[in-house]
Amino acid sequence: MHQSKQEDILLELMRQLDERENIDAGVVLRNPVEVYTSQELAREEWEEFFEKFPQVIGLSGDLPENGSFLTVDEFGISILATRDSQGSFRAFLNACRHRGVQVESEKRGKRFKFSCPFHKWTYNNNGELTAIPQEHHFGNIDKSCRGLIELDAAERHGVLWVHPKPGASLNVNNLLGGFGAELEAWSLSEMKWVGQTPINMNLNWKLANDTFGETYHFHKLHKDTVGRIFYGDVLDYEVIGRNHRFVFPSRGIDRVRTKPRSEWRLTHGAVVLYYLFPNIQLVIGRGTVNLIRIYPIKNNPGKSCTMVSHYFSDELIEAQSVESDDGPEITSENIYNLEKRSGALPSVVSQNEVFVSTVSEQDYVMGESTQKAAENGLLEHLLFGRNEPALHHFHNTFREALGMNALEVHED
Repeated sequence: MHQSKQEDILLELMRQLDERENIDAGVVLRNPVEVYTSQELAREEWEEFFEKFPQVIGLSGDLPENGSFLTVDEFGISILATRDSQGSFRAFLNACRHRGVQVESEKRGKRFKFSCPFHKWTYNNNGELTAIPQEHHFGNIDKSCRGLIELDAAERHGVLWVHPKPGASLNVNNLLGGFGAELEAWSLSEMKWVGQTPINMNLNWKLANDTFGETYHFHKLHKDTVGRIFYGDVLDYEVIGRNHRFVFPSRGIDRVRTKPRSEWRLTHGAVVLYYLFPNIQLVIGRGTVNLIRIYPIKNNPGKSCTMVSHYFSDELIEAQSVESDDGPEITSENIYNLEKRSGALPSVVSQNEVFVSTVSEQDYVMGESTQKAAENGLLEHLLFGRNEPALHHFHNTFREALGMNALEVHED
C-alpha cells in the first residue's frame, strides 16, 4: 500500500478517535434468521460458494521450498498441493487413479513422491504416475494418461488459489478486483508459516464470518482481552466489488501520532483486514498475518469449521527467537506449536494466542448463542447497525450471488 494511502487511513482513524465518531453506513438493515438455519440455502451455498468457486488454501509460506506439500479437505474434496521440483505451485485431486484412495494423508511436509497406501501406485510432485507395482500382472496401463487429476491453481501476491472443480479455470485478477496491488505490497510471499489452529463450533459459517464485521463489541465483550490492545468503534472501510478492506486502530496509533508522517506505517498503529469473498479474512498486523478460512459443514447449517493459519515475517522470527528453560529454542523451524506450547513464549506469540482464544471463547460463543435462538424460532430477524457496514456488505453480497433480494431497511 502506498505511503500516502497509509497516511490517509491513519489520519481518518485519528480523526474518528479525536471526534468520537465512527463510520456510518446510513441505514439499519434487517437480516432474517432463516439464513443461518435453512437447509435449502445451506445446500445452495455449498454448491455455489465452495464446490464451484475458487478457493484460497494458504499463503506461499505454506509451501516454502521445492518438494513441499499441503493437503486440504475442508470444502468437500481432498486436495494435494505441491511445490514441484521447478518451484511451481500445483494442485491435484488427492485421489489415486487406480481405486480413488487418498494418496497423501499428512497435512503438510516435504516429499517428492507420493505412494497410495492401498496398492502403492506412485506419483511425483508434478502429479505424474511413475510406478505401478507388478505392472505386468495388473495389465497394460499408459502411465502418461493416468497422473493425478490436476486442478487450475495460481500463486499470486503470496496467496495460493485453487479451483476445486476439475476442468474449471480461475482468474485471480477478477477475484481480487482492485486489491491485487495492495496485497502485493504487503509482501505476503515472504511470510513464514508458523502454525495453524482449527475452530469447530456450533454456529453457521456466516455467523462465524459476522465475527469479523464490526468493532462495536470490542469494549463490551472483549474489555479484558483484545479490548486492551485495540480501539473499538473506529473504522476505515472500503469496498471493492465483493471484497473489502477493514482497518481499525491498535493502541499503537498513539505512538504513531508522535512521529513524522514519513515514518508512519499503517500496521504500527492499526490492523488491516481484507475480506475476500466468500469465506476469507486476511488479517495483517506488524510482522504477522493470520489467514482465516471459514467453511460450512455440509448438510448442517448449524455447524462450521474455521481454520486459522499463522505467519510471521523473518524479522519477527529473528527478533522473537529465545532460549527457554521450559522448551526448545524458538526458531524459524520451531517457533509455534499451539498443542505443546511452553510457558515462556515471546509476547507476539502470546498475542496471537489471545487473538485465537478470543475468537473461539468469546466471539464464537456469542455466535453459538445466536444460532440457538435462530434454531428455536425465538427471533425473526437480526439487526445490522449503521456502524456495522461490513455486515451489510457480507450479507447483501451473499444474497446477490444467489439471486436473492437485498436486505430490507429497518424502520421503527
